[in-house]
Amino acid sequence: MLATRLCTMRKLPFFLARTLTSGTGGSQVLPDMSEGHLPIHVNNVRSRLRDIVGASTNWRDHVQAMQERKALHTLLAKRQEDLSPRRMKDSYLEVILPLGSQPEIREKYLNVHNSVRFGRILEDLDSLGVLICYTHTKQEMQPRSPLSIVTALVDKINLCKKIIYPDCDIKFTGNVSWVGKTSMEVKMHMLQLHDGDYCPVLDATFVMVARDPENKRPAFVNPLVPETPEEEEIFKQGELNKLKRIDFSTASLLKMAPTAEERNIVHDIFLNTLDTRTVSFRSRKLPPNSVWMEDAKLKGLQICHPQERNIFNRIFGGFLMRKAFELGWATACSYGGSRPFIVSVDDIMFQRPVEVGSLLLLSGQVCYTEKNYIQVRVHSEVYDADTREHHTTNIFHFTFISENEVPRVVPKTYGESMLYLDGKRHFAAVMKEI
Repeated sequence: MLATRLCTMRKLPFFLARTLTSGTGGSQVLPDMSEGHLPIHVNNVRSRLRDIVGASTNWRDHVQAMQERKALHTLLAKRQEDLSPRRMKDSYLEVILPLGSQPEIREKYLNVHNSVRFGRILEDLDSLGVLICYTHTKQEMQPRSPLSIVTALVDKINLCKKIIYPDCDIKFTGNVSWVGKTSMEVKMHMLQLHDGDYCPVLDATFVMVARDPENKRPAFVNPLVPETPEEEEIFKQGELNKLKRIDFSTASLLKMAPTAEERNIVHDIFLNTLDTRTVSFRSRKLPPNSVWMEDAKLKGLQICHPQERNIFNRIFGGFLMRKAFELGWATACSYGGSRPFIVSVDDIMFQRPVEVGSLLLLSGQVCYTEKNYIQVRVHSEVYDADTREHHTTNIFHFTFISENEVPRVVPKTYGESMLYLDGKRHFAAVMKEI
């Protein structure tokens, strides 16, 4: 592992090398769980998921397939204590994305800069996370799982490489790292083959929830039993991650007023934008090398076709993440005037499912900048043409780094000031990790 880390660090700029040494949850020695596990081809992950839940590959059969799942209710555990405990290595999986050895699959992953599309990686991580959880909850006597396991939250994805090469094999590994009553935390790692060694590219932490066969009510999952001191630390970190999420949510600017320090920041921005030639609170002037926040946004629309459905016939969460990332990247690119590189993804909450046929509205907003970093927030909502109502489905937070220092984004209204502070909070959290 040390040789692998040094292999990557020699090739990275300083800010990315720091990410590599710190990881996503402090310095942890990851236990080796690979013994006896054969890698899965990336193309087989979603087919395995379909087999586990009995999903049809034909859209016209989806109603019948979902009706058949109702009969699986009798297989659900009444209590978590009725389920056998599992070890971390029981859910360990390896998935190979053979970009180097199978060049015919490269085009799907290739971008115009001759590197790998990060949005495609988000799709693969989402599918793998779900498969890992089904592996954790697998019952030998049940050919089909009664559980509907879906992504509830992308806690964080931290990258330690600026470029992912399109002609080198990629390996994903992961396992369940923490379990509650009905939820599971999954830690995944992505590595890329260079000079015969797999070098780290990113670490990801997802939270999945288990629901009944109709995806309506929570369902119990197998408890997790750590076996070694290293696994005990990983499990404790999972519990700490849960508490951090609760604290962050409690302090949300949608619920609580800004802190005294944050109020001073907002007031200083306000004073800095007043036109000194007038004695008026309404007369505002943009400072040098700055951009009004209202001028730092992009919007997009996506029609959600059956092709993008998941195994439960709703829109695949990885597809939503890919579309949000691509809009976020475009927003950062147009703002900074040069190619941005993704540094971190954090706190993606899946608030409600997106149905097939929905009109998905995406809005990308630069909400905070510092030196050559750009913090982008992407808001996604569905529009119901019948009721003319809008419903928020996801909020995405992306941290990008630009090749050059970028203008400062400046809020004008109170609402924009709250977006600015929220972006500043997310940026600070990312900087602590790297």
